[in-house]
Amino acid sequence: MKKRNVISLLVVVTVITTLLFSCKEDDNVNVTGIVLDKDIATIRVGSTLALVPSIQPVDASSKEIMWSSKGEAVATVANGTVTGVAVGSTWIVAMSKDGGYRDSCNITVDPAAGSTVTISGNITSNISLLADVAYILDGWVYVKDGATLTIDPGTIIKGKTGTKASLIIERGGKIMAQGTADKPIVFTSEKAAGSRAAGDWGGIIVCGKAKINPTGGEAEIEGGVGSKYGGTDDNDNSGVLKYVRIEFAGYAFATDKEINGLTLGGVGKGTIIDYVQVSYSNDDSFEWFGGTVNCSHLIAFSGLDDEFDTDYGFSGNVQFAVGLRNPEVADISKSNGFESDNDGTGSTNSPVTNPKFANVSLFGPKATLTSTSNSLFQAAMHLRRKTALEVYNSVFAGWPKGILMADSKGNAGNIQVKGCVLSGINDVYSGNAAGEEAFFTDASRSNRVITENTGLMVTNPFNLSAPNFIPQTDSPLLTGAVTLPTGLVPTDYVGAFKTTDWTAGWANWTPKVTVY
Repeated sequence: MKKRNVISLLVVVTVITTLLFSCKEDDNVNVTGIVLDKDIATIRVGSTLALVPSIQPVDASSKEIMWSSKGEAVATVANGTVTGVAVGSTWIVAMSKDGGYRDSCNITVDPAAGSTVTISGNITSNISLLADVAYILDGWVYVKDGATLTIDPGTIIKGKTGTKASLIIERGGKIMAQGTADKPIVFTSEKAAGSRAAGDWGGIIVCGKAKINPTGGEAEIEGGVGSKYGGTDDNDNSGVLKYVRIEFAGYAFATDKEINGLTLGGVGKGTIIDYVQVSYSNDDSFEWFGGTVNCSHLIAFSGLDDEFDTDYGFSGNVQFAVGLRNPEVADISKSNGFESDNDGTGSTNSPVTNPKFANVSLFGPKATLTSTSNSLFQAAMHLRRKTALEVYNSVFAGWPKGILMADSKGNAGNIQVKGCVLSGINDVYSGNAAGEEAFFTDASRSNRVITENTGLMVTNPFNLSAPNFIPQTDSPLLTGAVTLPTGLVPTDYVGAFKTTDWTAGWANWTPKVTVY
């Protein structure tokens, strides 16, 4: 009987012990997942960021997490705190010790504020340039097909001297350079204030997929960079250049194969070019090789060759543009305000060069008829080689010659010049070799000739450091405008300005001494 009781007691104890252990095991809650508070994050070199993990379920017994970086050369992690090491991107991984569940965050590391970053070679993925970082272009930098270069307002990018530094946006690539009036984006020389000069670096080239007229519909862009331009998409979009300054650019790769301040090859009308100043270019300030892009609020200041050069079938609209020349600086190829060809041989290839310019003011090298200037200056407009350029409601002042339509490779084609003023010109009709006088003075075109530039009554247009292009109250430029073709903004005045100075705030007339 006693033995039986002992056995019964042992059974009871065993049952209780088993139940106790069973209860303890049931209290252990397993991890079923882990979630980070960020999927994507951006930090800067030398800065930190805390990633906050959430273990699932919230009452899981184990909260232990193991952290790792897939690229410790870019960013490190310790207990969820990420530290930027170098520019680039990597993944930070959080893994639960219980169950090995994972979540990750893609970390982009940007340069530290105040640092200097050199850009070279090919840009093959999307990148952004920040306003508080100094950037140096070293050699030819290509934004390749599928990549987008985004530039913050106020960013300064300098071209490295001696490297032919240039930014080339290739077909399918994009530049998103959208500055503001108070924070323009500046491309300039790396040299110190007081030491800068035209040709310190290459320039900006944009290649698009719009139509051009060379045989085959595509060509290699001028300047020796090797990029092709042209195609069949007239609505092609290469991005935005707005409130942008380009200073001290222009590089002669070979005779007649230069990099201009801004070169636009086959650029489509989906692209925005607005409020762009090119200063001290070592070749043309602006040149269009075919394409359909529309442009407005352009400034060509103190360049070497032509202000606005159009060829190879360019057919976009350009409205509100001003040029101002240094009387001492001109090119051996003869410097003009407009230069326009259908192509280099004067063929009738299609599409024909047929841009429409309106409300342009080009102030040349001669403030007065007796002012001295470089003998290599030529004409306000050299329209030649079958071009069909059209220009309306524009003023051309202070040039040795006015309108020149003749050329050894072919005269101008079906051009239109209406509602325009030639002022302070020594040889208004350029010797009249191609019937320039009869063409310009045809009453149906409503053009005018003013003998002296003072007769324009423009406030101070020839001042090279602080020009004022606003017409005075009784200026003849406030009358005489013609009706503009469809696609251009209707205006009732001649020239680029009426009462508002659209260059104010973002343009720079003294970049040689500006401290960047």
